[in-house]
Amino acid sequence: MSTAKKILIMFAVALLPVSAMAQAQKPHRQPSISVTGEGTAQVAPDMAVINLTVLRQGKTAREALDASNEAMAAILAEMKATGVEDRDLQTSDFSISPQYVYPKQDDDRRQPPTIEGYNVSNSLTVRIRNLDNLGAILDKSVSLGVNQGGQIMFTSDDPSAAITEARKKAVEDAMAKAQTLAEAAGVELGRVLRIGEVANPGRPMPMMRAEMAKASFDSAVPVAAGENEYSVSVTMSFEIKN
Repeated sequence: MSTAKKILIMFAVALLPVSAMAQAQKPHRQPSISVTGEGTAQVAPDMAVINLTVLRQGKTAREALDASNEAMAAILAEMKATGVEDRDLQTSDFSISPQYVYPKQDDDRRQPPTIEGYNVSNSLTVRIRNLDNLGAILDKSVSLGVNQGGQIMFTSDDPSAAITEARKKAVEDAMAKAQTLAEAAGVELGRVLRIGEVANPGRPMPMMRAEMAKASFDSAVPVAAGENEYSVSVTMSFEIKN
């Protein structure tokens, strides 16, 4: 055997371990099926959050503020008398703004706007844990001077049980979808490779809105709480058995 052939054989033999190692390091892609499952659960709300706003006008900021303070003080006293705790009362907005009057302009001289009065707005967010009092509180607040707001959001103090139920349904839904896909493809599902919950930017909750009027009511405001729905999405990957 010639020297050139010997060198070629030795070079090929030296490359064998390197080739085998490269093959061993190559990642093995496991055939899999990936699906998204969704689950929902409903629960009756046990709490309402309302927004009550007092808007007052006056020739001066002081006059408007005094009128606003008087009305809001009466509303706060009524909330506490109805059983609403201090922790469930929160001032959510307060503003003082001038009322401008824009005179009619002529071609020769432009007139600047003037201030003819001031608006003072004071908003109170209230959590009502006894829904039986909700209609009466809305009615009474209007009688005491609330003339804006009135938005209502029904919610649950502890929705964890409903969310857990929704998660279980989401996993069941994902598994059912994966099984359907496997049967349609003529393959068999294996173990779960990955499971994760899709981040939900916010749990959808039905919201009822009622605009407040200046007139008082003869009876408590009728309200309907309905149910809140909580939704969860999960992603799951299953191996495909060979």
